[in-house]
Amino acid sequence: MARKNDTLCLHLEEDEGDCRFYGAVSFPIFQTATYAHPALGQSTGFDYSRLQNPTREHLEKIVAQLEGGIDAFALSSGMAAVSLLSELFELGDEIIADSDLYGGSIRLFDNVLKKHGVKVNYIDCYKTDLESVITPKTKAVYIETPTNPMMNVIDIAATASICHSHNILLIVDNTFLSPYFQNPLKLGADVVIHSGTKFLSGHNDTLAGFIVTNRADIQEKLRFLIKTTGAGLAPFDCWLVERGIKTLAIRMEKAQKNAFAIAEFLSKLPEINRVIYPGLKNHPGYEIMKKQARGFGSMITFEVKNKALVDKILKNVRLIKFAESLGGVESLITYPTTQTHADVPENVRLKNGITDCVLRLSVGIENEEDLIEELRQCIIHNA
Repeated sequence: MARKNDTLCLHLEEDEGDCRFYGAVSFPIFQTATYAHPALGQSTGFDYSRLQNPTREHLEKIVAQLEGGIDAFALSSGMAAVSLLSELFELGDEIIADSDLYGGSIRLFDNVLKKHGVKVNYIDCYKTDLESVITPKTKAVYIETPTNPMMNVIDIAATASICHSHNILLIVDNTFLSPYFQNPLKLGADVVIHSGTKFLSGHNDTLAGFIVTNRADIQEKLRFLIKTTGAGLAPFDCWLVERGIKTLAIRMEKAQKNAFAIAEFLSKLPEINRVIYPGLKNHPGYEIMKKQARGFGSMITFEVKNKALVDKILKNVRLIKFAESLGGVESLITYPTTQTHADVPENVRLKNGITDCVLRLSVGIENEEDLIEELRQCIIHNA
């Protein structure tokens, strides 16, 4: 019988009934750089930890299992994952990317990829006719769904169908929902990206990134690239992420429950111009989310009535931390204009709706009444 997602967060199917490593329930940390060989032409299966490490291999199998891929690659950060993936493209190639991406991805595309002669064309993938912008040089479409930070929802299956009819890759950043709520590979995507720092790790205590694929040709290329570029995740960090994944299911469910309550609370306040959360029925992507995901996540973007209120909220939050990240057990509030999207040109930010009154909230697993009361104090009492 196929295991359910919450079980797969705790158990690698191939390990069931296995009592290797003295029966240790927590997979060991193999803190070694190199491995001795029994004799010439013989190997333990591991040679050098830049190529592979048992702890990293175990984590990669868990992430691949959760996403339904044939292989996963654990890297030193989410941006290391995007950087490694960019090595698949060559001078003269073109990529279509959604215009509302994490600012770090845009920074890499506009600087590093551009320097290497790879052109990135930005469009609003949730509403633009993709067929109309594909050229003979287009090699991939790169999206997030929901997008960061404006929470636009893109139909993965429909996008994959278009991509495959033109023999181009579909790459999906699945960080916001995690494999617990959404599996893009099963909807037709070729590659999935994660900032493992976020929901997969879940405790704001380590950096990590992942690439997952279900294509053998991409797997072969990435295995060569990861050993060549040397950005594999260190053993102790692998162990931290694997420990975090054990509680992924219960964290995602609790944080989502809190997010629903907070989104409904914020929607009723006159001090708030708009609340963007795909779990609200008035969100334009609500029906698509119901079709392609098992949940709506715990990321909320909202716009307050003026910049002065932004300043007061960020000065007065206490339980909620004013910090640049997401996906941890602690609730974090971020100001995209000066943090996650600071390097995105102002005209692009404004076109995407990222005004100086927009805030992004990563809802954690605290008591929902405590979180709502904190927001009530910061918004209503400081308006």
